[in-house]
Amino acid sequence: MVERLLISLLTGGHVLLEGVPGLAKTLTVRTLAETINTSFSRIQFTPDLLPADVVGTQIYDQSNGQFSVKKGPIFANIILADEINRAPAKVQAALLEAMQEKQVTIGGTTHLLEEPFLVLATQNPIEQEGTYPLPEAQIDRFMLKLHVGYPTRDEEKEVLRRMASGEPIPVNRVATPQQILAARRHIAELYMDDRVVDYIVDIVH
Repeated sequence: MVERLLISLLTGGHVLLEGVPGLAKTLTVRTLAETINTSFSRIQFTPDLLPADVVGTQIYDQSNGQFSVKKGPIFANIILADEINRAPAKVQAALLEAMQEKQVTIGGTTHLLEEPFLVLATQNPIEQEGTYPLPEAQIDRFMLKLHVGYPTRDEEKEVLRRMASGEPIPVNRVATPQQILAARRHIAELYMDDRVVDYIVDIVH
C-alpha cells in the first residue's frame, strides 16, 4: 500500500482505499503527510455532512457588515476522506469536483487548492446499510483503487513488537512539498516509447 501511495503522490493521482476499519489506513496517510512536511486534514463522512462542511462557507460579521470566508478542511495538501460512501451524493460531488478542478467556489469566489494536492478516500466494503455507493463516473476520478487486507500472522507479530513501548514511533521528514512538485515535473518529462503507449491503451480497451 505504501508503495502505491507514493506512486499517487508523485504522479498527482488520487486514491480510493477499500478495507474494513482497523487496518491503519488513517495512520498511514497521516504518516505520509508528516514525512513530506505538508498539511493534513481528515474528513469523517457522515449522512448529515453538508458540502459547506467540506469546502467551507461565508460567515457574516456583524461588526463590519461584511462576509468573510471560512475555509473548510479541503484546504490542505493531503486529505483523508474517511468512509466517503457514508455521505450523500451532493457532498461526494463537492469533494470530487475539488479533486478534478483543484479549486473550490465559495460565495461566488474561486479559491485554488495548494499543490501538492492529494485525496485518499476510504470506504468499507462490508457495511452497506446507510451508505451511498460511488457511481462509476465518480470512481473514475481516482487513479488507483487499493484493497487493504488484513496483515499476515508474522506481520501482526511485528506490529505488536513495535507497539510494545506504547510510545508513537517518530517520523522523520525526508522531503518538502517543493521537492515533490519538482519530482512530478521530472516524471512528466520522461520519455515513453510508442510500444509502451500501445500497451497501456490495449489494457484500457
